[in-house]
Amino acid sequence: MDMAWQMMQLLLLALVTASRSAQPRSSRARTDLLNVCMNAKHHKAQPSPEDELYGQCSPWKKNACCTANTSQELHKDTSRLYNFNWDHCGKMEPACKRHFIQDTCLYECSPNLGPWIRQVNQSWRKERFLDVPLCKEDCQRWWEDCHTSHTCKSNWHRGWDWTSGVNKCPAGALCLTFESYFPTPVALCEGLWSHSYKVSNYSRGSGRCIQMWFDSAQGNPNEEVARFYAAVMHVNAGEMLHGIGGLLLSLALMLQFWLLG
Repeated sequence: MDMAWQMMQLLLLALVTASRSAQPRSSRARTDLLNVCMNAKHHKAQPSPEDELYGQCSPWKKNACCTANTSQELHKDTSRLYNFNWDHCGKMEPACKRHFIQDTCLYECSPNLGPWIRQVNQSWRKERFLDVPLCKEDCQRWWEDCHTSHTCKSNWHRGWDWTSGVNKCPAGALCLTFESYFPTPVALCEGLWSHSYKVSNYSRGSGRCIQMWFDSAQGNPNEEVARFYAAVMHVNAGEMLHGIGGLLLSLALMLQFWLLG
């Protein structure tokens, strides 16, 4: 009976593992991956039209997770949204800054990031996105336009001096060119925000990578991308359940033979 009990424990462990492994990589249910907003500081609960979105955020006006006020505020050099100063090492080049504004527009406004939303335990947000497949051209252009601007950190999520209420370089951190802290486009796009992005091998227009920049008159290409990856996650979860189901059946038969013997 000791062996039977051990086999029963193994079956129970396998059941727990199956239930966890079969969950999609996103923290959300598979039915809640499309047309959704993150649970974060300034996001709306549900996406909806915003006719007055400002400046670089305007491509999302037909369906947005951000408000018009948020879109205006994030264009400022030191925005009240997060009290983050782009010019912490002197004036950032305008060609560089526009990429950070566009990155923030995507973060605040896009309803097409559901497959990559993850739960986090942070005071200012409950969810973030992780490993969003950013089109390689968008990353390359971001790096090219910023490599001569200056910063003092390679990870902008943490480690700042906030004693003044605005981010400043921590003691001992040197202001150097972006290229010094981010020697490659991948180092910039993946390291800057703690792997919010993963640089894709796919190109813009492929339907397989998220575009930071797009012409809204041609529609939002990221809708197709989100649908593709949500479907992939659904298939992967089904295959995982099928494989684990076979394992559980084998274990159950072994237990039955043991008890009968």
